[in-house]
Amino acid sequence: MTAAYEDVPFSELLHHPAATTRRLDAVRALRLRRRDAGDLALMRVDQMERDATVVDFTSRLLAGLVRTENIAALRQALPEALPWSTFLPAEDVDTLLAELVDTARGAVALDNLAPIALLLAQWRHSAEIYADPALYAILTRESEGDLGPAPAPGAAERARSAETGPRRPRPATSTTSGSQTPRPPTAGNT
Repeated sequence: MTAAYEDVPFSELLHHPAATTRRLDAVRALRLRRRDAGDLALMRVDQMERDATVVDFTSRLLAGLVRTENIAALRQALPEALPWSTFLPAEDVDTLLAELVDTARGAVALDNLAPIALLLAQWRHSAEIYADPALYAILTRESEGDLGPAPAPGAAERARSAETGPRRPRPATSTTSGSQTPRPPTAGNT
């Protein structure tokens, strides 16, 4: 395999499915570009399972390294993996490593890598703030005076429902020759 993935219009898969899927012999995955929605990825199940094995191994290796408490080695390797981490203060690097290990363990157990991606995006944004002195100054300066009371969590939603009254479910309807008539509840529409 020469490339990680190849860009293919989604319509090509629809019009020429066999020819399009044969491209997976040369690449790990196909990126299916769609006009009005997010792109999709198409890959072989065996490739997906190999990728999952690597992610599982990597998260376990990272967890094992953290358990050895050789933080110096982890700190030394981190800028190679996450170059933006050099902008984080030392105590934040330790927190990042701990959160990354915990999140990776949980994500692998759930077969869902989204939490890892979210965690890395959040820490990257923190690094962006530390890297920009003007932005850091704006976000860390003391506020000028009292900003007023903060509403209790959920207060806005409760106020809206008090104004509009309780929400009642609408009856299921059926469209027959342009008119809407209520249908009695059945197992399929309750």
